[in-house]
Amino acid sequence: MLKRWTMPNSYFGATWKGYYCFLSQNRDSDILERSNFDSALVFIGGESSDENGVQVVREGHWAVGWIEWIAIPFGPSVAFAKACEIMEALEAYPILDEELYSEMEMADANSVWEDCYDETERVDYIRKYRSQFEFHNWAELRSVVRGEYFPGYASELLN
Repeated sequence: MLKRWTMPNSYFGATWKGYYCFLSQNRDSDILERSNFDSALVFIGGESSDENGVQVVREGHWAVGWIEWIAIPFGPSVAFAKACEIMEALEAYPILDEELYSEMEMADANSVWEDCYDETERVDYIRKYRSQFEFHNWAELRSVVRGEYFPGYASELLN
């Protein structure tokens, strides 16, 4: 069930009385939170252009850098009904859109592979987890070792 917005302690931002707090994400959100946030926002119809519609509230915070949450106005609406459906679906299974989740996971894996591993570490990883990789030619192996992309199991690399 959606929760009504309440004024947090030591809060100095805009007030959101009359709104439900739906999903949120912050600077440190993992792939699951980010993909569910994006999927849910699309599913409920996105942000509304009128004042009383769905809004993504963007706020700064000293501890988490920034936070975004989806504000849904009180009262019966299509967005509220869809948000309730999403909350029920998340209780049964944690991923709203498998395809988006996989795309985001692969993008993160490619970034980690390129930015966090040097060539020696990449070769060591490939040797250690050889079953994840299938190279068809020398050029493909060389591209992977250079960090151009990661063809292995993204979840293994990220965890």
